[in-house]
Amino acid sequence: MLMDASRASLVIIDVQEKLYPACEEPEQTVEACCFLVKCANRLDVPVIVTEQYPKGLGHTAPAILDLVMKSSSTVDGGNVVSKVSFSSVPADGFMEKIEETPGRDQIVIAGMETHVCVLQTVMELIDRGREVYVVSDAVTSRSTADKIFGLERMRDAGAKIVTRESVMFEWLRVAGTPEFKELSALIK
Repeated sequence: MLMDASRASLVIIDVQEKLYPACEEPEQTVEACCFLVKCANRLDVPVIVTEQYPKGLGHTAPAILDLVMKSSSTVDGGNVVSKVSFSSVPADGFMEKIEETPGRDQIVIAGMETHVCVLQTVMELIDRGREVYVVSDAVTSRSTADKIFGLERMRDAGAKIVTRESVMFEWLRVAGTPEFKELSALIK
């Protein structure tokens, strides 16, 4: 099954000011999340951001949050969901945001930490019948072992493990369009 922009939502999990510097490759993770949000914004894919206990961990990395706020589907931070549960699913408003646009059964996931909040969110979304794609080069943990464990466990549970370029090219489907020309310029 290919990813389809008309069926997808993008979820960025807990890439927060006090958390991402403690994880491996923090700058690359923020950059990869920004790449995905730019693609989503251009292709009208809804973007939802979660923040784990923002009072203690701060808010989403400004580079990501700025792009999310530019989305045509975002009004006054309405796509940012605060949570204290590790999984995003039980957080107030999260599933409502997922279900806001009918037919969006594919959930593309990026963020941190791979083996905790990302994993628990993915498992619960799969349990709810969603088709889940985890972007391997847009997730991170404090250790490589934890990231690998998390990705393997999610794959075993039925999540598809992809890369950010796979997401972009599958959402685009064809070359030669204005969207293709704009988004392919993001590849370095």
